[in-house]
Amino acid sequence: MAAPMLRCFSRCWWSGTPGLSGVLALGLRKAHSGAQGLLAAQKARGLFKDFFPERGTKLELPQLFDRSAAGYSPQTIYCGFDPTGDSLHVGHLLALLSLFHFQRAGHNVIALVGGATARLGDPSGRTKEREALDAERIGANARALRLGLEALAANHQQLFTDGRTWGSFTVLDNSAWYQKQHLVDFLAAVGGHFRMGTLLSRLSVQTRLQSSEGMSLAEFFYQVLQAYDFYYLFQRYGCRVQLGGSDQLGNIVSGYEFIHKLTGEDVFGITVPLITNTTGAKLGKSAGNAVWLNRDKTSPFELYQFFVRLQDDSVERYLKLFTFLPLPEIDHIMQLHVKEPEKRSAQKRLAAEVTKLVHGREGLDSAKRCTQALYHSSIDALEVMSDQELKELFKEASFSELVLDPGTSVLDTCRKANAIPDGPRGYRMITEGGVSINHRQVTNPECVLVVGQHILKNGLSLLKIGKRNFYIIKWLQL
Repeated sequence: MAAPMLRCFSRCWWSGTPGLSGVLALGLRKAHSGAQGLLAAQKARGLFKDFFPERGTKLELPQLFDRSAAGYSPQTIYCGFDPTGDSLHVGHLLALLSLFHFQRAGHNVIALVGGATARLGDPSGRTKEREALDAERIGANARALRLGLEALAANHQQLFTDGRTWGSFTVLDNSAWYQKQHLVDFLAAVGGHFRMGTLLSRLSVQTRLQSSEGMSLAEFFYQVLQAYDFYYLFQRYGCRVQLGGSDQLGNIVSGYEFIHKLTGEDVFGITVPLITNTTGAKLGKSAGNAVWLNRDKTSPFELYQFFVRLQDDSVERYLKLFTFLPLPEIDHIMQLHVKEPEKRSAQKRLAAEVTKLVHGREGLDSAKRCTQALYHSSIDALEVMSDQELKELFKEASFSELVLDPGTSVLDTCRKANAIPDGPRGYRMITEGGVSINHRQVTNPECVLVVGQHILKNGLSLLKIGKRNFYIIKWLQL
């Protein structure tokens, strides 16, 4: 059922109204839970980058979230996610955290999967056109993104509750309304409200037009569809705020202008910063450096280690951006970290919070088990690891299933797993200390395997040849 439409405001324009930046500063001083408290708190965390329009409208953005205002009601905020891939990645997390912060404050949020807009390709922040995907591929990606978003929302709801009454989290797909549109009818109804000069002036358009490749009509039309999405959600769900990466500001402005022209009402945009790597490149699929949120593409261990390996000069900022920890608690974490930076306690706390949100408590436990098994040579951790965890941890490892015959030796095992060459050279690799089983060095090739030592309780053996070559053996008929 659609959310009720928000009440209409007078058509008069305010003049001399303080800018949002001043209101936010006031909110930081007051530190209450109203409009200034909500927006200023996220601004203080570095989560909100820009606001549009900042001033000069008949309704100011902080008014929407002012619980003390007469006739106050929860707001609806949305953010779009185009299914150009079959998984979300770390670059999407800031927008999701922003939605969750609004939800936690009692507002209703919408995660919009761009099943239709993905077929055009967003030109924002790109130097060349995206690779075209067929409708079937985009449909499959959209279904995968929807499941990913719903899983994250469920983890958030179950594991990060704070005792307050939260708003709703809804996942929609814009193909639901575009598949009902006829091209000529849509252009006739919508196209007349957009001016070519304005559309051409957008930075994303100018950058592409000046490139050697130029810009396709499909890409150029993308901002029109994103503007219509905002209008549709405004009309159907009373949505007045759109969230997006800082490269989305031009598209958000198009939506604001379209809605204001048709309805006379004011809507708003909030951008979040883009996450980049140490070289300044944007993290994402297109850049080829994505850290995925789908376990099949990036394991909980790999996600955990991505944040554990974070540099000291970034960890405080990331704790503010990627967790729900209160700022005083983050200050305390950093004070402890400064005293003993070698322990990486701040990075570990950050990694734990993010991994729990993305993969749940079981995923966090898995990441910690893998960390113990790989970096701390923990036999106890190895013994309780599942086949899936071992395959995730040792992605390049050969996986073999062998029958344990009576008298099977270390040499037999290494040869059956194709881990050592035949002949004297393979024999010497063992005697010279180049082979270990379950993190224990073995130097006697004729040593018979012992269950509980060479073979763990879960029926597995981790064979390592040299420093980096791993072989996983699953023993049958024990």
